[in-house]
Amino acid sequence: MTGEAAGEAAGAREAAGEVAVRVENLRKSFGAAEVLGGIDLEVREGEFVALLGPSGTGKTTLLRVLAGLERPDGGTVLTAPRRTTVYQEPRLAVARRVLANVVLGLPRSARAAGRRALAEVGLAGYERAWPATLSGGEAQRVALARALVRDPQVLLLDEPFAALDALTRLQAQDLVAELCARHRPAVVLVTHDVDEAVRLADRVLVLRDGTFATDLAVGLPRPRDRDDPVAVEHRRFLLSRLGVAPVSAAPAT
Repeated sequence: MTGEAAGEAAGAREAAGEVAVRVENLRKSFGAAEVLGGIDLEVREGEFVALLGPSGTGKTTLLRVLAGLERPDGGTVLTAPRRTTVYQEPRLAVARRVLANVVLGLPRSARAAGRRALAEVGLAGYERAWPATLSGGEAQRVALARALVRDPQVLLLDEPFAALDALTRLQAQDLVAELCARHRPAVVLVTHDVDEAVRLADRVLVLRDGTFATDLAVGLPRPRDRDDPVAVEHRRFLLSRLGVAPVSAAPAT
């Protein structure tokens, strides 16, 4: 990472709120294979961080550690207590109606908040619908509502748009950007999509060889234009860091 990119990343962190995620010297291995080799990460309230990297570089492993689903082999992991995860699959209980899915595990008093969350994701009136009647995009909106109703301080997104068609994916990205701007959680998104990362994130991190090879501050106002010259340069730079384009310098923002 260049000094310029590091300075931009630090500026983005200072503009956000209190630290919601702090990782220091995190190590994780599976057998003899070290997946995470002593990484450091800090994400503040209201900050949106995207993780890029080829398959097998530890993106989802890091997310699972942050979610408390994997134990690290070494290092320190501190997260705000209210955290929730949205996965690639909506993971709805097919035998429960939509509202029951949203408030699953919460007291009955949470049903009003569940209705508000459904309205926020554009599903007012779907409370009594069955999951089998929903489109893929609608089911993923229910998953987002289920996350929102828990008022997360940390929102973990594990490729939540990967199974959606192109148009629905763009609509879902816009919805997530709007919801995150409104609720201001710290967000960590795992994605393989460089365009998605540039469109949504304040910072884009590239995982390679068990560590962060890049920490790029996007520095573009929202909503973002895919054809903005800075966005184009960001994409070119990140693709080069992923090894799928000629090496280029970090873009100015």
